[in-house]
Amino acid sequence: MNDRHMRAVLIAGPTASGKSALALMLAEALGGVIVNTDSMQVYRDLKVITARPTAEDESRAPHLLYGHVDASETYSVGCFLVDARDALAEAQRLRRIPIFVGGTGLYFKALTHGLAAVPAIAPEIRAMVRSRVEAEGPTVLYEELLLRDPAIARRLQPGDRTRIARALEVIEATGRSLSEWREDGMPPLLEADHVARLFLAPDRTMLNHRIDARFDAMLAGGALEEVRALCARHLDPLLPAMKAHGVPWLSRYLTGEITLALAVEKAKQDTRHYAKRQFTWFRHQLGDWSRAAPDAAFDALKRSLALRT
Repeated sequence: MNDRHMRAVLIAGPTASGKSALALMLAEALGGVIVNTDSMQVYRDLKVITARPTAEDESRAPHLLYGHVDASETYSVGCFLVDARDALAEAQRLRRIPIFVGGTGLYFKALTHGLAAVPAIAPEIRAMVRSRVEAEGPTVLYEELLLRDPAIARRLQPGDRTRIARALEVIEATGRSLSEWREDGMPPLLEADHVARLFLAPDRTMLNHRIDARFDAMLAGGALEEVRALCARHLDPLLPAMKAHGVPWLSRYLTGEITLALAVEKAKQDTRHYAKRQFTWFRHQLGDWSRAAPDAAFDALKRSLALRT
């Protein structure tokens, strides 16, 4: 490994594609440290339903940024960059190569492209805006956003309640629009030319089977009990943790709205659709990444890293 020129490894891919297993194999081969790059695996309340690494996995290599955020918090790309900077410092202290792995494209893009710097939003402002979304509906607030930040509004759908709320929160909290904040920014943490970047691209039919089988395994492993405990906290349904794949449908089952069979079917369906969107996003946004099927990915990374086994 020529770590003078290869500061990190980035492994992305759709959900259930085998990214974590690949990262663990590479970490053991390199003496690396694995850094979570998935927006849902940061939440400590969502260990099973997000398929976080097991205790056995974590014993085989150091893992950073997993389960360190409470479900009541809104974790953002900016939060990730701050934490990722600390993770890189920790990897340097340990003299280990950092291996970023996950499925959140915006996190990977921020690592190598940077991000606009937006200050933290006060909880009372966030609560006010979200209560308006619930009371008035996203379309009304979208019309307001068109007047207050048209550049951002034109990029959003009128029903995108989370991003509409976020844009209005920034205006209310700072007096500046999100588009104005994006004129400033957080610099990238990694130079794109100095990292190995691989998108894991399994066969779509095989991936759908893996998604279904994994969800069944998560149910058998306690996912329903995990969601029950989360629902017992009565958190804001707009929080990111409350929208993790499987959580909304299993929540509806627990309240008696639907059957468990329907909840499972819909959760699997949503996850399959999400995987399809991940393929599309990476192809359009990070099209210069290398791609490999799961059975060829480790050798592809070995060649990229000039790794001696």
